[in-house]
Amino acid sequence: MSEDDSRHETADSAERSADKPRRSWLDRISAALSGEPTSREDLVELLRDVQADGLIAADTLRMMEGAIAVSDMSVGDVMVPRAQMVALPADARFLDLMKEVVESGHSRFPVHGEDKDEILGILLAKDLLRGVVADNGPGTIRELLRPAVLIPESKKLNVLLREFRQSRNHMAIVIDEYGGVAGLVTIEDVLEQIVGDIDDEHDEAEDGSTLIAAQADGQFVVDALTPIADFNERFGADFDDDEYDTIGGLVTNAIGHLPEAGEELTLGRFVFRVARADARRLHALHVGVHADH
Repeated sequence: MSEDDSRHETADSAERSADKPRRSWLDRISAALSGEPTSREDLVELLRDVQADGLIAADTLRMMEGAIAVSDMSVGDVMVPRAQMVALPADARFLDLMKEVVESGHSRFPVHGEDKDEILGILLAKDLLRGVVADNGPGTIRELLRPAVLIPESKKLNVLLREFRQSRNHMAIVIDEYGGVAGLVTIEDVLEQIVGDIDDEHDEAEDGSTLIAAQADGQFVVDALTPIADFNERFGADFDDDEYDTIGGLVTNAIGHLPEAGEELTLGRFVFRVARADARRLHALHVGVHADH
């Protein structure tokens, strides 16, 4: 082959390479398949193999697994329970409302009438501030409310996320099968299922496989969502579960506000210390048990 022929062949090869589009990592995954996955479990297993081969990063894998899992989860799996909601009474004074807003750290609040089942609307903290400082501002909080979105506990999270994006709402009120308020859910609650908890660096190392875990010092770490009936059975307690379903709801009500990490409360022979909490909910408690007298 002459030198000119060799140059022509090299140029033709380069031109063919330029015309051929570069394959994305998804194309490379597809090419590596010996057979298409037939279930979500197969797909997740494939993605883990691909990550192990270095085609995608570990963080990307976690988000993809989260996105897949979200389609199987419902609102009831991630909502803030009613007992841990920070809801504002519609007839409260503006000053009292401002104090509650500042203390909670939230940006959106359900506003209710005589009880929490009567949700009148959603109050944005910025709307409250504008109302307070405005000349000839609103006479009551009711004039500042935005419509509340009501959804059932059974709504799928992927559907809710799409509705949040389309409507630009960030909060929805969750209604139970009897029409009462079961809790609330925010767009952050849904996104955390995909990208993970943003407060992980402040979390204590805990065993997430159990709601009640014994510690070496004789105390217990108790998940705030532990049903009161389960707590009573484990510790021989007799806390009433007529009004609140979870131990976190019971403690939050007894303290009188959404507690912060380190706050303590004694109920009977039990000493509850808040182990983990964020701006939206109580997560875990350290529980010490005194001997019966």
